[in-house]
Amino acid sequence: MDPTGTRDADDVSTDELAKHVEIMHGVPARFVEAVEVKEMHEGQTVWEGAVKVFDLVGHPKAKRAYAWSHPTEGGKRKFIAVLGLPPVDGPTMAVRASILATVKTKN
Repeated sequence: MDPTGTRDADDVSTDELAKHVEIMHGVPARFVEAVEVKEMHEGQTVWEGAVKVFDLVGHPKAKRAYAWSHPTEGGKRKFIAVLGLPPVDGPTMAVRASILATVKTKN
């Protein structure tokens, strides 16, 4: 759908996404489940897709990571993997944290 990540998260296998989580965070990642998330703001959908939940093995601070990807220009993909550290306590909060980080980066 659109480059912010809506609906295109399902285009990557869980194995491929796990590899990216492992590269980003330096520990093995085991797939747990996929959770559909729809984040709204002022009546508009700002993000919608499947967030993959991974258990992290041996990470010093986090037991979980929440990950997805979306296409970028030129046919490549951007991979996002948010650690399950407060205030991130699940897939919805991971999406919100990612959106907030993107907004802060742009300002």
